[in-house]
Amino acid sequence: MEKNNLESRRSFLQKTTAATALLTVPSIIPAHAFGANDRVNAAVLGVNGRGKSHIEGLMEQKNVEITTFVDPDLVVGNERAGEFEKKYGKKVKVVQDMRKAFDDKDLDVVTVATPNHWHTLATIWACQAGKDVYVEKPGSHNIWEGRKMVEAAHKYNRVVQHGVQLRSSTAIREAVQLLRDGYIGKVYMARGLVFRKRGDIGNKPNEPVPEGLDYNLWTGPAHMRPFTRNIVHYNWHWHWEYGNGDVGNQGIHETDLCMWGLDVGLPNKITAMGGKFLFDDCKETPEVLTSVYHYPAEKKIIQFEVRPWYTNAEDGSSVGNIFYGDKGYMVIKGYDTYDTYLGDKKEPGKSGKAGGDHFKNFIDAVRARDPKMVNAPVESAHLSSALAHLGNIAYRTGRVLEFDPIKEKFVNDPEADKYLSRQYRAPFIVPDKV
Repeated sequence: MEKNNLESRRSFLQKTTAATALLTVPSIIPAHAFGANDRVNAAVLGVNGRGKSHIEGLMEQKNVEITTFVDPDLVVGNERAGEFEKKYGKKVKVVQDMRKAFDDKDLDVVTVATPNHWHTLATIWACQAGKDVYVEKPGSHNIWEGRKMVEAAHKYNRVVQHGVQLRSSTAIREAVQLLRDGYIGKVYMARGLVFRKRGDIGNKPNEPVPEGLDYNLWTGPAHMRPFTRNIVHYNWHWHWEYGNGDVGNQGIHETDLCMWGLDVGLPNKITAMGGKFLFDDCKETPEVLTSVYHYPAEKKIIQFEVRPWYTNAEDGSSVGNIFYGDKGYMVIKGYDTYDTYLGDKKEPGKSGKAGGDHFKNFIDAVRARDPKMVNAPVESAHLSSALAHLGNIAYRTGRVLEFDPIKEKFVNDPEADKYLSRQYRAPFIVPDKV
């Protein structure tokens, strides 16, 4: 039975996660819809946080023109447009509703830096409108909608890049190849680390919607609730309606690398424990979260730690990954550095430090009209996000969960299945048929 399960899992992984194992990018870019010097017109969706990095990343690319900023808060949008004009000497349109940007026939690509609850729907709408997409992590707010994102990208043959920039790091790609080659032996465990300082955010009262903000658009697929500074603009991360806690924030970089390094998809068993121990504030998501993901057929396991405050690093890594083999272990630090330690004496082995240009990889794939060229394909966006969601679901149900990674449902567990999707608010509905 175990052999049959393993063969079934391998077949499944070959179909759904083959892209996550790609370690090389073609050096020759074929000419299709775009010529080598054709301009790519871009819109940035959400310009308050990560969107600022999107602006910088796109403007570093050759012959890429940002034409549009999209933000439901016009105060933020106009402020960013003013900064853009001052820095680059160019004007951009500012619109509140992303659908207006999608209607622009001259727009080629969109980058999505909205709150998490918008990521999948924005990606699907963009694919349906014929745009290529760079979507921030996590690719999805829940597991079901992540699968819909994959279906949309394939149906409309769009290039979709997930915003986990370590996938384009030369050093990290080298590190994963070392794991594949058995440099630290048989790799059986990955550990994800997210030790980020997350302070007390208080508990602010409800208040009138501030001028310039279209709160209906900001809320989008989520349930409508009274406006409060508890959620707008950044602290939505710590509320289930909009965010996924730090395992679904910073942690997606690490869940992605755990799966990539171990060469696995979604697990069969999940458990998690944690809570709020420091602050009596309005956060709903846990400050501390320990989650475990078990792959019994492959004899592999993932451990994941989220900590919010002063803490020790682990072999120098506070945000990163550790891989364990029977000949040694590997430490990933941040997005561009790895070290290895071999044998009983933990002798230093191979190491590397080198970054990469994730936006260039995306634009190259767009010009080539080749979704297979992206280093962080849509399948990996779904799976790495889903792993984080599974940890959160195990925490919220408070027990060990059994999961079917092929059906992407829990085993005889209607209570846990309720967390696989959500009730969407019309007209901001992720469609069953994309």
